[in-house]
Amino acid sequence: MTPEDRDSFRSSLGGPPIALAGRDGNGAARSFGDLAYEPQRARKERVVASRETIGRRLANIWGARDLLVFLVRKEVKVRYKDSALGFLWSMLNPALMLTVYYFVFKAIGRGGIPHFALFLFTGIIPWNLYLSGLLGATGSVVGNGGLVKKVSFPREILPLSTVGSALVFFFFQCIVLALALGIFGFQPAFAYLPLLVLALITLLVFTGAFGMLLSALNVYLRDVQHLVEVALMAWFWSIPIVYSFQTMAPHLSKYHLTWLYLANPVTPVVLTFQRALYAHVYYPAVAAAPASHGKPAVAARAAMQVLPAHGWDWYLFILLGLLAASLLLFLIAMVVFGRVEGNFAEEL
Repeated sequence: MTPEDRDSFRSSLGGPPIALAGRDGNGAARSFGDLAYEPQRARKERVVASRETIGRRLANIWGARDLLVFLVRKEVKVRYKDSALGFLWSMLNPALMLTVYYFVFKAIGRGGIPHFALFLFTGIIPWNLYLSGLLGATGSVVGNGGLVKKVSFPREILPLSTVGSALVFFFFQCIVLALALGIFGFQPAFAYLPLLVLALITLLVFTGAFGMLLSALNVYLRDVQHLVEVALMAWFWSIPIVYSFQTMAPHLSKYHLTWLYLANPVTPVVLTFQRALYAHVYYPAVAAAPASHGKPAVAARAAMQVLPAHGWDWYLFILLGLLAASLLLFLIAMVVFGRVEGNFAEEL
């Protein structure tokens, strides 16, 4: 609508014409009505690509590290806000879960894996870090829409902060696991403990990269968050947590597909945690023994292989390959995130 059309429309309603507010860069007259419509026109502009390089974006994230720490602390505090026990719930929840696993699977058994509750818990801990980090990262930008529209800061901090808060709760769960290993007299494989640091870093990089991609996609397609929740339920069963890796390995090796199973980014991390903490690759055969002198009968158990019978270097090689792929995915995620973040405020 031109200024003359708006004046005619205003006159038809019995009002005075709209005064001119000046002229634009091309010399055309502008009214206050034009100025009122300018914010709406500005909101319709779409940014196609960011001009900042990856190095510059990384520098911006590092420069805003205080904000990252603040958001991580906020995520941690909000989790148990106004609760009487506060952060103790971070230890009570996994402790209760481990107790339930122990008594349930001691009574019904599970695939014949000795001390199955500990085996399960050593795999659940890294999975919970991945699960909570990825789910939180996916909805982080949408969940902080008010902050995104009002404050200028590196938006990548939002998904990364949720991964950071998941890491905090991961350490609480590790304390419970360490106590459980001591109570049940389990000795970890000390030679493999340094690999846990590499496995943890690899998992954090992959979760941060994947979460960054999904958080950007979720801004434009809000069903992504619900799709991720469903996909993660299926993903859980593709990892040797409730069953041993050796349950799948013989079937996969027939078709030379073991490498495909290990290509699952979370599988090598879980196997590393199980090898370092559960530590039992083999369980020897146990002969049946009848009950005597008040002692219960012991059922016979065949020799069992629980974990891959590979050395330290096998785990190191797989983790380094996964870390390299995760770093590449992280750079790709930053490029994609940088190209689409200019329109976040409009979409939110």
